[in-house]
Amino acid sequence: MAGGGDELKLLGMWASPFALRAKLALSFKGLSYDYVEEDFKNKSELLLSSNPVHKKVPVLIHNGKPICESQVIVQYIDELFGAWILVFRGKTEEEKAEGVKQTFAVAEKLEGALSECCKGKPFFGGDTVGYVDVVLGGFVAWVHAIEEVFGLNQFDAAKTPLLAAWLERFDELDAAKEAMPDIGRLVELEKMRQAQAQAAVY
Repeated sequence: MAGGGDELKLLGMWASPFALRAKLALSFKGLSYDYVEEDFKNKSELLLSSNPVHKKVPVLIHNGKPICESQVIVQYIDELFGAWILVFRGKTEEEKAEGVKQTFAVAEKLEGALSECCKGKPFFGGDTVGYVDVVLGGFVAWVHAIEEVFGLNQFDAAKTPLLAAWLERFDELDAAKEAMPDIGRLVELEKMRQAQAQAAVY
């Protein structure tokens, strides 16, 4: 039960950065909730009935009423996710190289945005975590996994020192540690996907 007698239930999937974002938001607010892990290959009736149009996680159910993903995602972070798809799923080396190039370009934009927003403070939200921190925080586990799988350090301290320092601070937050999926599992998941993609080519 959450504070005030409200009942919160979150439908998510452990590897989803979008579900992680919802978990982080709840965690930073200090709200207790029931978490329901979804299987993408065998979606529950609860998920299908709660989000009948998109049939995707995350879905937050508040006192029996589903609230589906409705926030407009910050543009730069959308761009980052789009660049990652090229890195992960690019069919040619050229496509993957373009994804890497785009990833660094977006990281530089985020560096500029962080410089403007924080004005020397630790987070996008200032002294404390704000909306943008939570949105970007949803991708933190994958930032680490991508570095391990592809050797790609997207928040490089030499190129984007503010972003690299932000990542370190975010990693150390108790609420973030509590919500983060296991990086090793993400690495294994991505290696499995890579192997499947390679097998499909031949």
